[in-house]
Amino acid sequence: MSRNNEVQATAVNLVCDGTSINGDIEASRDIRIDGFVKGKIIVKGKVVVGPTGKVEGDITCQTIDVSGRIEGNIYVSELISLKSSALILGNINTAKISVEPGAKFTGTCKMGNEAAVKDEKKAVK
Repeated sequence: MSRNNEVQATAVNLVCDGTSINGDIEASRDIRIDGFVKGKIIVKGKVVVGPTGKVEGDITCQTIDVSGRIEGNIYVSELISLKSSALILGNINTAKISVEPGAKFTGTCKMGNEAAVKDEKKAVK
């Protein structure tokens, strides 16, 4: 029984390259996107958008690492990391941001704990 719980504790949702999802996603665990998602994403943990990942829609999460493309607003309660291959077309609301040279971002950025929590609550409604 404990072995099964250990697997669940480390489980990650995965949208593989070549997979397309049209619709909203809500997850209590981490998610990695290497395919295409069109819709709102709400995750209580971490989101990873891989180099082949593309999202068209708003994302609300605790932390996010972006190597792919996001067209939509991002609401992060802790940290957003934009890797060198990242392309963001939308606004970012976060407590902290990390940007590697080469990352592209078109939009506005609000930083600080109060801005991230306030705007995240608006997005979830």
